[in-house]
Amino acid sequence: MSIFSLLTLPSISPSLHFLSPPSTVEPSFTSSCHQFYRLFPPPSAHSNPKLLKPSHRSRFGEALSVYDSDDEDELAKAAATEVVEGSNSSSSLANDDEGDDDDDDVPWFNDDEDEFAEPANLNRGEQRSKLLAATKLRPGTQKKASSVGAKADGKGKWEGRKGPKKKYSQLAEEFRLDTRWIPLLDYLSTFGMKESHFVHMYRRHTNAFHINVFSARERLDYLMNVGVKHNDIKKILLRQPQLLGYTVDSNMKSHVAFLADLGIPESKIGQVISAAPSIFSYSVKNSLKPTVRYLIEEVGIKKSDLGKVVTLSPQILVQRVDISWNDRYDFLSDELGAPKESIVKMVTKHPQLLHYSIEDGLLPRINFLRSIGMQDSEILKVLTSITQVLSLSLERNLKPKYKYLVNELQNEVRSLTKYPTYLSLSLEQRIRPRHRFLVYLKKAPAGPFPLSSLVPTDESFCQQWAGTSVDKYIAFRQSMLLKEFAKKYEKQG
Repeated sequence: MSIFSLLTLPSISPSLHFLSPPSTVEPSFTSSCHQFYRLFPPPSAHSNPKLLKPSHRSRFGEALSVYDSDDEDELAKAAATEVVEGSNSSSSLANDDEGDDDDDDVPWFNDDEDEFAEPANLNRGEQRSKLLAATKLRPGTQKKASSVGAKADGKGKWEGRKGPKKKYSQLAEEFRLDTRWIPLLDYLSTFGMKESHFVHMYRRHTNAFHINVFSARERLDYLMNVGVKHNDIKKILLRQPQLLGYTVDSNMKSHVAFLADLGIPESKIGQVISAAPSIFSYSVKNSLKPTVRYLIEEVGIKKSDLGKVVTLSPQILVQRVDISWNDRYDFLSDELGAPKESIVKMVTKHPQLLHYSIEDGLLPRINFLRSIGMQDSEILKVLTSITQVLSLSLERNLKPKYKYLVNELQNEVRSLTKYPTYLSLSLEQRIRPRHRFLVYLKKAPAGPFPLSSLVPTDESFCQQWAGTSVDKYIAFRQSMLLKEFAKKYEKQG
């Protein structure tokens, strides 16, 4: 049954649904630490995607290290709640054909979909007691390391009583390792997880390893069967270790069916889950469907566009949409005089817009376009057509493209209203190579360089403008890029 036939809840303010904590299908798994959760942490703009949130703390009130170890920056990347994960994941789903190499750093992106623990006001003694209680050991007792246990495949014996402790020495020292966790830890290690990752998981969710290896295998196998990549399992578990406790039949299948009903292609469902794994902690009926209803009834997104919108930005399902929509709608309406129809088009084409900071992201880019001589009506036309301009870096992307447009291509800023796509193209991979190739062939027209030659595919460009083979153009571009790289290397040296 389609989800839209079920969206007939009483007519109340949609925002009330977002104020309630997400309903999980398995309250028994998380009830012991449910009181430490809050649904929506305060938004913040990140200036460095590798940094954890300043407010990110363990369940016992202690601040978490930005990096677990010197060689584990991938852990910090997985724990960060920025665009680059939210945004990079979302941007990769967007399948940007232009290949722009500068739009992967969006420090003004607010990605607050992860549920962080409430800081607890505990002293060190109380923290220690909590840790001991969590592993079911009493202070002063010696840890009983069983010499018999199951390997990752559930068979065999451990060699020696000190084997597990030596293998996971950090866990054993910091959290009083329970040897019953060993089969699960060994299995998770097959996904590239190391001991520092397990420490991180335990800090985020103390019940992370209170599950047998067979149940964990069943759940992770199911995720991979619906399209989650083997290499993404580590990232998912670091962000959402609770996922190991969600059963396939009573939780995962219903959430995957919900995504399919939105119109998300089967080939993209795994990518959506990888980008927003916390979706499994939200009730389909009480949280996700009301969010979808709000997107349709209040924002104005068409039902036929829902699959595309969620694919581009899965975080839209697990973040508070009413506040982000109202704030950005009011801003664009007041700042540019944008009608609702234009703003809805922007959100449909680039839903990440709802996650960008107004002060650090939207306003500086609008002001930049004003500074180069564009009127508000022209800016609105550009943003409605190419909304991802709002995600591009000013210093490394927009400003260099503007200078190249004026100084090298001899074009006026007014030409951007006719060819706004220019701003979304890569300067290094598309604009400069094509311009210089036509100059090299002596086929560049006099006067302003035609921006229309930058838009078509390589095949069309070579046929219509260069009159040569694609291989010749690609060889020229590669040679030019190598020369540019050599120059940068010499400057750095």
